[in-house]
Amino acid sequence: MNGAELQRRAADRALELPGSVLTHPFGEEWDVYKVHGKVFMLQSAESGEAHVTLKARPEDSHALREAYDDIRPGYHMNKKHWISLYPGGRLDGEFVDDLVTESYLLVVAGLPKRDRPVNPETFGQS
Repeated sequence: MNGAELQRRAADRALELPGSVLTHPFGEEWDVYKVHGKVFMLQSAESGEAHVTLKARPEDSHALREAYDDIRPGYHMNKKHWISLYPGGRLDGEFVDDLVTESYLLVVAGLPKRDRPVNPETFGQS
């Protein structure tokens, strides 16, 4: 998956999620996806390399970076809680969708219950 495909796939998934909005608080070079005002995904190619930055549980963040060369510490973010995905490796579309969804649910879980567009414990379960 090249950089444009990676970012397009992540953006498509982000915009499918209830309450997700695309913003540009840092200028047009950065796509920032929020749910109820809280960031769950950023993407840019400003560094010269396309990337998608997502929230992750610290233990998952470490394991993902160990398992995939194209997952690195979050670009310009807290390295413990954020990861960045880069093109050219083994990441497939469904895995990217899962990582975007997990980032969204981590942020939703931190919202007051009255502000949650979904229940993060049951979202996606039939």
